Amino acid sequence: MEKQVSQLVLHAVILAVPETVQGWMGRRRVRALSRLARAAARQSTRRAGGVLGRLGKDNDGVPLPSNGWHWSVAHKPVYVAGVAGPDPLGIDIEPVHPRARNLFNKIADQREWRLGSEDEWHLFFRFWTAKEAVLKAVGMGLKGLSRCRVITIDDPYRLTLDYMGETWAVKQSMRHGHLAAVASQNLSVHWVWPEGTPCQR
Repeated sequence: MEKQVSQLVLHAVILAVPETVQGWMGRRRVRALSRLARAAARQSTRRAGGVLGRLGKDNDGVPLPSNGWHWSVAHKPVYVAGVAGPDPLGIDIEPVHPRARNLFNKIADQREWRLGSEDEWHLFFRFWTAKEAVLKAVGMGLKGLSRCRVITIDDPYRLTLDYMGETWAVKQSMRHGHLAAVASQNLSVHWVWPEGTPCQR
């Protein structure tokens, strides 16, 4: 299927998890969140003028392109996220709240932390979601974290990262106590959150 010009803008779709699903436990909840996140990826593709087919993964769990579209999903108990586009990309979403302090040294080194002067937990999750999104875009899990570095904080919604010599642009959006990030080769991102008017960052 031919890709349309509208794909030059990625549509990052965030969906709210129904309260009934939030109360589920174990595999039942995981399967429901996965289905909802894939629905978000399908919505993302439709907004860009395409259609996803079967959503398969390789032996390492990396999403395989479908009908020529790359796709990525993320899910948390309250929100799920999905995005699709013409080239490799990644998406992540996290609730922003304090975690174990020993994670700071695992997420970034001292040079990276010196780049920002914002609230420490907000900066922590900016780095966390950005690196998760990049690692998904390159088909790596957290085992690639030590090779993923924040190069610049461009503004409150954009960062530039490096993964093994390749530069990635990360766009971010914050709503309802959750921070979402999309990594791509510097495409614009149109954010679609559950309530209100879609926003662009």
